[in-house]
Amino acid sequence: MSIPDRRSIRPVFLIVALFIASSPGADAADKIRVGKAVATSFPMAITDFGVAEGIFARYGLAPEITAFSGDAKLQQAFAADSIDIGLGSGPAMAFALKGSPVIVVAAFAGEPRTISLTVLPDSPIRKPADVKGKLIGISTTGSLTEWLAKRLAVSEGWGPDGVRLAALGAGAAMNGALFTKDVDAIMTGTENALILEDRGQARIVTGMEPYAPDFLTHVVFASTALVEKNPDLVVRFLKGFFAAMVAARADKARTVALLAPVLNESPSVLSKIYDREEPMLIADGRIDPKAVTVLKDSFIAMGMLTERPSDDQMLTRRFLPVTR
Repeated sequence: MSIPDRRSIRPVFLIVALFIASSPGADAADKIRVGKAVATSFPMAITDFGVAEGIFARYGLAPEITAFSGDAKLQQAFAADSIDIGLGSGPAMAFALKGSPVIVVAAFAGEPRTISLTVLPDSPIRKPADVKGKLIGISTTGSLTEWLAKRLAVSEGWGPDGVRLAALGAGAAMNGALFTKDVDAIMTGTENALILEDRGQARIVTGMEPYAPDFLTHVVFASTALVEKNPDLVVRFLKGFFAAMVAARADKARTVALLAPVLNESPSVLSKIYDREEPMLIADGRIDPKAVTVLKDSFIAMGMLTERPSDDQMLTRRFLPVTR
């Protein structure tokens, strides 16, 4: 058998290479810069899950994910044009009213299951009614933790001053104040509370979802420039994100295995976090009007605004509901 001349093979290789290059999906995926307000949030880690499972790639996207140390830092990143999409808290919608170049394009978590009233294991506080008149540690004045502490007091019939509050800063400082008994309880992240509980260092009295059943705990922000100039990128991100959410909700074991190292949690603790927080996830991005009203009222109650804003100052429903 004669061996074909290499020169006769080369054009065939060239044709095959051109065919591959022109095939669908051959082009590089579009990069999109995604910011998470915090690194340790299970709902926000849906993005990491979507990347790991190749879900965003199906929509031609390659998310570049950056975690920040809170909503203020996330909004600063938007102002610096260093991110396109941000995953933050519902209360952070107020930043849009104060000049941040963002608009909310979807909601992805409802009632605040991510916040819990937490005490020492041997605390006499066994139920929410026991916290009347007690000193509760919160993160900062004007924060969601302050609003929820006051919401609890009002719901229990004591009025907003029915509990005393101490602004303590970040989680580590809050934990320290609880351990030294400088406060009677802390209003802290459920993730933090479950870690402490797993170590035998704390006990959850209640999650805060009964006190704000109509709420937007987490929302998707997009830069106004992206919405105006490249709405297709917004559409594809939302499709990928919510497709990832559906996949994560359908397979707990897979989700826990993939996200435990991302969130730096043990699988056992993340399993508990999953069980607590999965029910709050919103599968199609819909923004509940009742929840928006609650948020607007909270902006006034916390002294952030003096009058209720209109919806279109903070959000758009043009991309909703998200379909996959």
